[in-house]
Amino acid sequence: MSRSIKKGPFIAKSLYKKIVDQSKASKKQMIKTYSRTSTIIPEMVGLTISVYNGKTWVPVYVTEALVGHKLGEFAPTRMFRGHGGDKKSKR
Repeated sequence: MSRSIKKGPFIAKSLYKKIVDQSKASKKQMIKTYSRTSTIIPEMVGLTISVYNGKTWVPVYVTEALVGHKLGEFAPTRMFRGHGGDKKSKR
């Protein structure tokens, strides 16, 4: 279920503060965040945000096509290594 339009998109306050500070600065640096539930907003376009997936920091370069998605969608937490197979066929 999506969030109501009246409330607007969710974004963590600490992350929003970092984005505003970064937009004022002339030097672009990577922003680290744990907030996978934050929605990508138009102010983030052109920034690189590192999202923690539980093990590593996954860099996400934000473009216009990503606006409206959640940050966690681009930092998968599980690695699919394939279904179990017959070990005899590998020989």
